[in-house]
Amino acid sequence: MAAHGSSNGAGNHHPARKTPKGLGNRRIRAAVIGVGRMGRHHARVYAQAPDIELVGVVDANIDRAGDVAEQWGCRAFSTIDSLIAAGVDAVSVATPTTYHRGAAEQLLKANVACLIEKPLAGNVEDAQAIKEAAAASQAVLMVGHIERFNPIMRALRAEQATNLPIVPRFMEVHRVSPMTFRSVDVGVVMDMMIHDLDVVLMLMGGREPDEVHASGVPVISEHEDICNARLTWDLGAGKGKCVANITASRLALKTERVTRITGENAYIKIDYAAKRGTVIRRVANEIQMQEVREQLRKGVDLTDLKWHDLVNIENLTIDDQEPIVAEIGAFIDAVRSGRQPEIDATAGFVNVRTAERIVDACRSDWSVWKPKVEVKVGDSAPAKR
Repeated sequence: MAAHGSSNGAGNHHPARKTPKGLGNRRIRAAVIGVGRMGRHHARVYAQAPDIELVGVVDANIDRAGDVAEQWGCRAFSTIDSLIAAGVDAVSVATPTTYHRGAAEQLLKANVACLIEKPLAGNVEDAQAIKEAAAASQAVLMVGHIERFNPIMRALRAEQATNLPIVPRFMEVHRVSPMTFRSVDVGVVMDMMIHDLDVVLMLMGGREPDEVHASGVPVISEHEDICNARLTWDLGAGKGKCVANITASRLALKTERVTRITGENAYIKIDYAAKRGTVIRRVANEIQMQEVREQLRKGVDLTDLKWHDLVNIENLTIDDQEPIVAEIGAFIDAVRSGRQPEIDATAGFVNVRTAERIVDACRSDWSVWKPKVEVKVGDSAPAKR
C-alpha cells in the first residue's frame, strides 16, 4: 500500500474569471454531444423540458446521431463547429472522457455553457486546461456528478440544512458490482469510485485529502479493477482528523452502493440502490446513553438490552425525482442566472486530481509484482457511455 501526501499546492493558478452572462427566462437552445448510453438520457430530458429547445445532437456515429435526432425532432450534426454555427446556448458533453477537453475548450471559447459528464477529464493536465477555459469564458461550466442528485443524497442535504450540521469523522464507502465490460480501458477509480470521491470531497467542503493510501489490483483489464483507498484530512489544531475508507470493485458477484458516515453528532447510513437512508443523532439519544454509561459504571448486567430499542432512528424522506432531471435542472438554472453551479470546474478538477493520486498510489506498488504494466491515467478513452 502506497502513501501519497497532499498535493493541494498544485494546480492552484487562478486566471481572472470572467463573469458569466445569465440568459434570463428566455427559451434555452440546448444540444448534446455524444449520444451513447448517457447522452441519450440528456437528449430526452432536454426535449421534454418546458422552455428548452433541443437544437440537435452531435456524434461520431452519424447513424446513431440520426436515430436520436429523429426520435426527438431535432437535427443531427457531424461537428461541434456546425452545431455552434446553428446557434446554441447550453450543451451536455457526454463523449468519452478523452474528448472532454477538446469539446469544452471549443464550446467555452464560443461562450456556450457546458454540462460535462463525470469525470471532468481523464487526467490533471486536461482538467486544469478545462478549468482555465471556463475561467476565461462568459459561459458557465458544470460537471455531471449525478450522485449528488440522487434522491437519497438530496434528502441527506435537506436533513443537514434543517438540523445540526453533520461533521464527518469517519466515512466508509462501498461501491461494487459485477463486471459489465464497459469502460475497461480505464480503471475502477475513474470508472466507479469517482462518484463517491465527489460526495466525500463535498462533505469535506471541497478540500483534498492531506494523505492518500491505496491498494489496487488489475484482474481482467490492465488497470485496477478492485481498489481500496484511505483518505485522511488533518482538520487543524485541536480538531483532530477525518478518515474516509472507500472501496470500489467491478468484479463483485452482486451490486452494492452503501455509504456510512460517522460524525461528531450523528451516524448516517445511505443505501443508494434501495433509496433508503437512516440517521441516528447523538443529541436525540444523549439521555439514554448517559443512563447506560452510568449503569455500566455500576456493573449492571445489560446483556438483555436491545441496542435498537435504545437509540432513536430517523428515516430520511426520499422523493422520486429522476436524478438526471434534477441535474439538468440545476445546470439550466445556472445558465439562466449566470451563477456558478455548485459542481463547477474547480470541484471537477479536485475530484480528478484526488482520483489520480489514488491511481498513482496503487501503481507505485505494481513495479514489484507486475512490472510489465506501464499505463498512465488518461492514456486511452473510455468506452461510449
